[in-house]
Amino acid sequence: MDLRQFSHLAALADQRNFVRAAAAVNLSQPALSRSIQTLERDLGCTLVERSSREFRLTAQGQLVLTHARRLLAGSQALLNELEQYNGLTCGELHFGSGPYPAQVLVPEALATFISRYPAIRIRLQQADWRQLGDLLNEQQIEFLVADSRDFITDAKCQVQLLRPRHGRFFCRRDHPLASRKGLKLSALLDFPIVATRIPPRISKTLADVQGVEDFAISVECVQFDAVYRVVRRSDAIGIATMEALSDLVQQGAISLLDVIDVSADDLGLNVHYGVVSRAGHSLTPAAQAMIAALVAVDQQLQN
Repeated sequence: MDLRQFSHLAALADQRNFVRAAAAVNLSQPALSRSIQTLERDLGCTLVERSSREFRLTAQGQLVLTHARRLLAGSQALLNELEQYNGLTCGELHFGSGPYPAQVLVPEALATFISRYPAIRIRLQQADWRQLGDLLNEQQIEFLVADSRDFITDAKCQVQLLRPRHGRFFCRRDHPLASRKGLKLSALLDFPIVATRIPPRISKTLADVQGVEDFAISVECVQFDAVYRVVRRSDAIGIATMEALSDLVQQGAISLLDVIDVSADDLGLNVHYGVVSRAGHSLTPAAQAMIAALVAVDQQLQN
């Protein structure tokens, strides 16, 4: 076994096709097939179900893939730390952000970071908090910036809290509800709800108001920009942080909706940003510097 074989397996799992995977790792298709066959022989198990018409890893293949990704990530982390040992003059940083920190906090911190350390290559992955948690556990990212409520009680995670952000309902400027005062939550639910993935607490409250067992939003988007564009061109009601909405409010592009029968805290709209990393794992110098930039920008945004 060697790391190249593991990287070939990871590419095959990502591409789900031998020809595409071979191109991704700059090999011929027969060479990639031989590499996978050699790995199977060395491990004494079958990794790929070759009798299936669709690409599928065996149960053992899934297990090997999980460890392969961790080994590859560990190898990259080692190279990064060695490269950064004498200063942040080279190396890579992989981290993740939720959709709302990615609107203001993370871009501002990135601008600060790259002005100080222009040689560091950065890969930022934007996703919801559950997907980011999976990437963190798989060691695909060093840390994440997102709503930290689901991570605080997780013993596998270390959380550095940032400032809480207030969440709001909003609609387009000429929406039927835009000029109404004293709105009840049930009035909003007469319209489609558009948001990024919402926490279970919000879903439960909305389900209770509707008198149903489970609430599902009408449109779930990965990025806030998509949420805003849907709201701007329809009667949908959006959910976002006030930080993400502030410029749009000042421009007069949207209207904020005030609900009188359920507070934002009770509904769970207010989120508490945090920097989440793996407990017991050291961070590379680049990650530490990026987190310091995030903390500094977070404090500046408060003032």
